[in-house]
Amino acid sequence: MASPGHNLVVLLLFFVSFPCSNSKLSVDYYSKTCPQFASIMEQIVSDKQIASPTTAAGVLRLFFHDCMVEGCDGSLLITSTSFNRAERDAEIDQSIPGDAFDLVTRAKTALELQCPGVVSCSDILATAARNLVTMVGGPYYRVRLGRKDGLVSNASLVQGNIAQPTMPLSDIISLFDSKGFSVQEMVALVGAHTIGFSHCKEFSHRLFNFSKTSKTDPAYYPKYAEGLMKLCANYTKDPTMSAYNDVMTPGKFDNMYYKNLQRGLGLLATDQALSVDRRTKPFVDLYAANETAFFEAFAHSMEKVSIYKIKKGKIGRGEAQV
Repeated sequence: MASPGHNLVVLLLFFVSFPCSNSKLSVDYYSKTCPQFASIMEQIVSDKQIASPTTAAGVLRLFFHDCMVEGCDGSLLITSTSFNRAERDAEIDQSIPGDAFDLVTRAKTALELQCPGVVSCSDILATAARNLVTMVGGPYYRVRLGRKDGLVSNASLVQGNIAQPTMPLSDIISLFDSKGFSVQEMVALVGAHTIGFSHCKEFSHRLFNFSKTSKTDPAYYPKYAEGLMKLCANYTKDPTMSAYNDVMTPGKFDNMYYKNLQRGLGLLATDQALSVDRRTKPFVDLYAANETAFFEAFAHSMEKVSIYKIKKGKIGRGEAQV
C-alpha cells in the first residue's frame, strides 16, 4: 500500500502540467476556479486537529521549514527517490510529525475531487497553518493565495537555512536577517514554540554534565530541570522521548512561552537565550506582558513568511518570484 507521502508527490507531479490563468496573489484567488476551497480546508483542518491535537504544531513547523528553504513552494512535501534525497529526509526535518504531512494529503485529495488541477500544495499548507493557529487560540491573519509548487527538493539545501536548537543566538539572528526578517520579527516567530514539543536529544546537553561546575544548565529553574532529567533519563535508548515546548499551556497558542522564558522554563538553549540577550530581551518582555502585541507581531511576521520567495505563474521551479 502506498504511503501518504508517496500519494502526495504523485498528485503534485501529476498536476504540474495544469497552467494557471492568474499569476497575481490574492486572498480570493480561488473564488472562481475553486469556490469550495475555504470550506473544504476548514473541514479537513478541523477534523484532523480534533483527531490528532499535535497536528497544529506539526503543520506550523512543516510550513516554516518549507518556506525557509527555497521559499514557500511545498518542496518539503516531496518524497525522496532512489536517486535524490529530498528535504524531508534532512536530519532536522525527520522529526516533523507524520500528522502534518497527512493533513496536506487529505486536503489535496479532497480538493482534487472538487477542483482537479487547480489548488497548489503550497497554498494548502499556508492556509492550513493559519487555520490551525487560529483554531488553537492564536491570531487570524490573511493568507494571499496563488503560490505554485516547486519540483526540486534536495536535503543538501536545508543546512544553513533553518535554525538549529544548539546554534548561537547571533547566528540565528544573522540567518533571519539574511532572509529579510528583523530581530523583532524573529522573536515573534519563535513564539510558535508556545505549542508543540521537542525531542530530548535537542536539549539533553543542558541536563547532563552541562559543565565542570554544574550538572545542569543553571539557567533552568531547578525543579524544571529535575523534571526534565527524569523525563529524558533514557532518551539515548528511546529517541522519541520529548517534552512540551511550553510546559504550562502546551496546547494553547498564547504568550505563555515568553512568560516561561522569564522564569527559567525555556526548554531549548536558543529559547532561553532570547530572554537575556540585549537584542532580544526587550521583545520577550513586551510579549510576555502584552499578548495582543505578540499576536499582532506574529500575524504580521507570518504574513511575511508566507510570501517568502514564492513561485507564481505556471507551477514549477524557476518561474517568476515576488
